[in-house]
Amino acid sequence: MYICPVCGKNLKLSKNGYRCRNNHCFDVARNGYVNLLTTKGRNPKKAGDNPLMVKARSAFLDKDYYKPLALRAAEIIRTLLKDNPKSVIIDSGCGEGYYTKFYAREMKNAEIYGIDISKTAVSHAMSRCRQEGLSNVSFAVASSFELPFRSISADLVVSAFAPVSNDEYARVLKKGGFLVVISPAARHLYGLKCVLYDVPYENKPNVYGLRKFEKLGEEQLSYSVTLASQEDIQNLFAMTPYFYKTSEEAKKRLESLETLETECSFVIETYHKK
Repeated sequence: MYICPVCGKNLKLSKNGYRCRNNHCFDVARNGYVNLLTTKGRNPKKAGDNPLMVKARSAFLDKDYYKPLALRAAEIIRTLLKDNPKSVIIDSGCGEGYYTKFYAREMKNAEIYGIDISKTAVSHAMSRCRQEGLSNVSFAVASSFELPFRSISADLVVSAFAPVSNDEYARVLKKGGFLVVISPAARHLYGLKCVLYDVPYENKPNVYGLRKFEKLGEEQLSYSVTLASQEDIQNLFAMTPYFYKTSEEAKKRLESLETLETECSFVIETYHKK
């Protein structure tokens, strides 16, 4: 399934790692993931979410505040693939693997591959799935814009809160293959924004330019949650982009809260390859 990020040839797994016929070799980490992110144009050690962000996101998500979304996304994937046990699913921008584990549970006989540019996140994702006994999942450090997979090899790509690549998704998907894109809806985390900003704003809709895909449907999932501790509030804050563009005064207002009620609102779009 994997291809060499250097020359594009197929990678084969041996006891020493993945190797292509041009002798490019990629070691498998102790907990089972492989790093296929090249150094071209980036520093792999600093790519993606840092350890602090991964820790905050994992701690927040493990409280299952977003479980309704994970369950609904997994259900949509199963319905699109009609329970095909031979399906190949790519979770593009999988982060620390919270959503991936739900896909793996729902499609127990499918092959699921998670990729992310953050080595820390992928390592956490691999450990998470191993601890839960999910043997149908593999993880690699890689970019959504340089997917390390053979062309026309996947049945479905899912992208949750991650960059969307029209060309790469079209390349790896089989004809008629499916794409699921999950993004924040207009009022996602509006309660948090009301604390942080004097004039809170709604999220603008994403425009992906998916010219190689035909849209099948769109749905919105919305519900309210109450964060019951300052720890949960800070973990949510740390996993959002607001963390980097908020004044010290606003941060202090957030730190003064014992609980926080906010709306969680998501858009789930489905497409198929033309």
